[in-house]
Amino acid sequence: MARSDPLNRTRYWEDPHFEGLSCFHADFTDHDYAPHAHDGFVIAVTETGGAEFTSRGKTGEAQPSALLVFNPGEPHWGRMGRSRHWRYRSLNIGPDAVRGLKAMLGLAAPPHFAVNLFTDADLVRGFLDVHQALDSGVDAMRTRELLLASFGALARRHGIGRPDRLEPPRERARLDRVFQMMHDRPEAPLSLETLSEAADLSSFQLIALFKRATGLTPHAYLVQLRLRRAMDALKSGMAIAEAATTAGFYDQSALTKHLKQCYGVTPLQFVRAGRNFHQ
Repeated sequence: MARSDPLNRTRYWEDPHFEGLSCFHADFTDHDYAPHAHDGFVIAVTETGGAEFTSRGKTGEAQPSALLVFNPGEPHWGRMGRSRHWRYRSLNIGPDAVRGLKAMLGLAAPPHFAVNLFTDADLVRGFLDVHQALDSGVDAMRTRELLLASFGALARRHGIGRPDRLEPPRERARLDRVFQMMHDRPEAPLSLETLSEAADLSSFQLIALFKRATGLTPHAYLVQLRLRRAMDALKSGMAIAEAATTAGFYDQSALTKHLKQCYGVTPLQFVRAGRNFHQ
């Protein structure tokens, strides 16, 4: 079983230029991540052990000698694999924090990373220092300097322009209709048949198009939207059970299962992280 608090914990950084930036410190002995994506960058450093991850149709291994990076919206999932222990630290850099980094680094656009693993020893060390500084919450100026130096070095060495992955106009229009339905009311009881009709495709064709465009099935994508809505509700102070049903989950246990599978924390751990942020 995954170890409980305080080893698995999230902390948010209170800085107006980097709103939405958080750090996660995890210590797992048994955990599988379901397919999911984040709306910002995820940068992880393994301290002990390791785990297998899959992204872009390839499987790699997170280990102490490598920096693990996922682009915004990039689907990935993982499992313990051969390792019996995985202790790691990750930075979750949300859209607002990405804009802050872009402005302070003088970048024309956020970088895109063509691979997920980087073995630059100084980058591994640098992001570990950033995480530990964020986790301690002691010196805001030093933390900002470390973050800018490390992300700037990562972007300069390995960042590329975002590749053009646009679907043909007709397929893009079909997807846009489905995306609109899902984003407008993720809590609604949407069915595969309803979404397929909106796209004027068979269910099989819709699943194939969705996976090609997003890397996720329609259901997995909808779960991501519902999780984000539930997390926003929890941040606003809503009770866990109410946040679950408001976001479209059947009940609190369903929210707990999906949040744990995708992000490694329970709703209660997520709420406690928010409380720590405001203390």
